[in-house]
Formats: sequence, structure tokens, C-alpha cells
Amino acid sequence: MIGFLILCTFIGIIIIAFASVTQKKLSNAIILFMGVGLGSVILFFIFKAPDVALTEAVIGSGISSLIFLIALKHLKGKR
Repeated sequence: MIGFLILCTFIGIIIIAFASVTQKKLSNAIILFMGVGLGSVILFFIFKAPDVALTEAVIGSGISSLIFLIALKHLKGKR
């Protein structure tokens, strides 16, 4: 059962990463980038690394995506 969950999460991460790369709008790509990070959080919890999962959730998915969105907002304001 756990192996099936791991496999589904890996496949989901790959699909979301590919979708993120192929997006035309940068905001959509950033949101999908957050999804890749959250998928890795799930894997870290499955592999019994909650400290790494928490760090990835806060920094990898949260703060970095927020910085990207703020930068995108500033870039759109200058156009």
C-alpha cells in the first residue's frame, strides 16, 4: 500500500513538473512549482523525515513561491 502511494506521488510530481515547465503564464508555472514542492513534502513524510518535510513546506514551497509571485508582480508593474 505504501509502495503504491509512493509511486503515485512520484508520477504526480513528474506530471506537475512537466506542466510547470510548459505553462505560458508565469503565475501558473509558479503555482505548479508549489505543487512539486508539496509532492516532495508528502514523500518526505512517507520516508519518515518530518523535519525535512517541514523545512521543504515552509521554505521550498512557501517562501520561495511567495518571493517568485512578488517578483512577478513587480515585473508586471514595470511593463
